[in-house]
Amino acid sequence: MPSIGPMELIIVLVIALVVLGPKKLPEVGRSVGKGMREFKESISGENKADVAAAEIDEKPVIKAD
Repeated sequence: MPSIGPMELIIVLVIALVVLGPKKLPEVGRSVGKGMREFKESISGENKADVAAAEIDEKPVIKAD
């Protein structure tokens, strides 16, 4: 399997920016990251209490429109 280089990552990011737009891209990135974290935690079998405690410590995001 060939490795992914910087040029391929740039192409993928440009395509994502064109398809989703600059306002939706951060939201989609957060969703993908959260899904990957949940998948990894379910595979590794981490305790759900640890995850709940980590979510409480997160700072709220204030959006200025």
